[in-house]
Amino acid sequence: MKLYVETMDATVVECDDEGRVRFDTGEWATPTLQERRAIIHAARQELAALTELLEAVQKPTIAER
Repeated sequence: MKLYVETMDATVVECDDEGRVRFDTGEWATPTLQERRAIIHAARQELAALTELLEAVQKPTIAER
């Protein structure tokens, strides 16, 4: 997983069951409330973008109709 969090200028590459995240710098950290909100916001934006992509590529093309 890679999630770029623009407001933090950081990329989350892993998380654990305890809520800690590992950044691309290799460090594990327990995010502050503000950092958690930024990560959640970035994840929701990415989820929306991926949903749009899935919908677009799953539509039958003119040739398939």
